[in-house]
Amino acid sequence: MYIPIFTDDAGWHGAQLKQAFATRGVKTVFVSLQDCLIDLSGRQPYIQIPQFDHLPKAAFVRGVTGGTLPQVITRLNLLHMLKALSVHIYNDGRAIERTVDKAMTSFLLRQANIDTPATWVCESRNIAHTMILQEQVLKKNKLVIKPLFGSQGEGVRLVDKAKLPLPMDDFVDGVFYLQQFIDTGHNKHDYRVFVVANQAVAAMRRSGEGWLHNVAQGAVCKTIDEADVLELAIKAAEAIDIAYCGVDIIRDAAGKLWVLEVNSIPAWRGLQNATAINVAQILVDDFLSKT
Repeated sequence: MYIPIFTDDAGWHGAQLKQAFATRGVKTVFVSLQDCLIDLSGRQPYIQIPQFDHLPKAAFVRGVTGGTLPQVITRLNLLHMLKALSVHIYNDGRAIERTVDKAMTSFLLRQANIDTPATWVCESRNIAHTMILQEQVLKKNKLVIKPLFGSQGEGVRLVDKAKLPLPMDDFVDGVFYLQQFIDTGHNKHDYRVFVVANQAVAAMRRSGEGWLHNVAQGAVCKTIDEADVLELAIKAAEAIDIAYCGVDIIRDAAGKLWVLEVNSIPAWRGLQNATAINVAQILVDDFLSKT
């Protein structure tokens, strides 16, 4: 059996997955979604995948590269179409759409009554300024501005009144995603929980120099087994309805837990270094159990 791993940059994670598949006697090839063809010339629709003469039984999604809006829509549509053609997609396009867009993630968490920071999303700079003044000046709440699409903490900033008006820069990209800053007090860390098939398989505490604790920005990782953190992560994964994910959680100064984000294509190198659990093998075994 051959399995495509959709990615444009296999790197360490791709190598880990390839080895985990090989351990189970499954051969894999790395394929870019950009190189696939939607063929609608015959009586039945078909997707041409490089290096495959026929549609595979399943495909593992390790990355969906950004691009223009039409390009991103086309890449996600490829995943939707493959699923419609009975190819098992892991994670599927719907799950990726629900998490790559932070606004939708926040909406689904709120809808499921899961504690997540107060959030405002708009395209209007005037409305964004109004919300900032309302929260920071009247209520004395700090705010964080994040890219609607983004990861690893890139472009995440505290909003400073002295820096108004907000710039329409590359990170904002025409949409203001504002979130209440959670004061962690002496808890100078956050958590990443890896959830597979609605089970928390591994978790770590990330401690950074400042208020951001992403591994990509130098956070120190330590494995943890805190029941309340794991339970909340599972609830978040269930709310998003996703095969596997990385859930980011923070504990405030009063000890309350908040879900910050849910990641559908999570990195796990920091987690792997902090635990003896083979994360890639768990993912592959769950994937194979469903194909």
